[in-house]
Amino acid sequence: MNRDLRAGIYDALPLHLGVVPFALVTGIAAAEAGLTSVQAVGMSVLVFAGASQLAALELLGETAPIVVVVGTAVVINLRMLMYSASIAPYFADYRQRTRAFLAYFLTDQAYAMAIAEYGDEGDRDERSYYLGVGVSIWAVWIVGTFVGVVVGAGVPESWGLSFAVPLVFLAILVPAMKGRPRTVAAAVGGTVAVVAAGLPFNLGLLAGALSGIAAGVLSEEVSR
Repeated sequence: MNRDLRAGIYDALPLHLGVVPFALVTGIAAAEAGLTSVQAVGMSVLVFAGASQLAALELLGETAPIVVVVGTAVVINLRMLMYSASIAPYFADYRQRTRAFLAYFLTDQAYAMAIAEYGDEGDRDERSYYLGVGVSIWAVWIVGTFVGVVVGAGVPESWGLSFAVPLVFLAILVPAMKGRPRTVAAAVGGTVAVVAAGLPFNLGLLAGALSGIAAGVLSEEVSR
């Protein structure tokens, strides 16, 4: 295990504390939706995206048409297109198969931590650091989902596991808010996402992301 891979794993450890309850909530939701442990873990392996999994599981529990379930998950994950476009230049020299493998581990957490690290312009090996973060989060996610399915409804609601979900993203967001453009982007994007939360198919999330990008770019142009 090289130095940069270890650094990625080490830096991701604080986020693991938030990913665990997130994964448990997803596993519990899968059990309540009627999925078996194999189906629930298989879903986490194939999708590996907490927000879209929770939305899909909620729809499955309401016996929604499969087209609606898949469509909702796809819309929620459209933000990955923006992440991919942003992080792609750091992996441009790798073969297509390698880039496809790296893309599988792309999550909100892996993207945010990797981009923040790359921005420091050190001698970090981008691929190793990214894999350290991404693979470690993936392992925690899979194990946590399985445990959530097994314990199921045995976890008391008083534990408030669902409250850990926004905390995970806050832990990523706050350190990344460096400078006026990023702060403006976060504020505008978050506000729009909350206001537009009632839009169908969770389009409020996408609207918030696009609004945040536009606001950040405009703020950067104005500050020049």
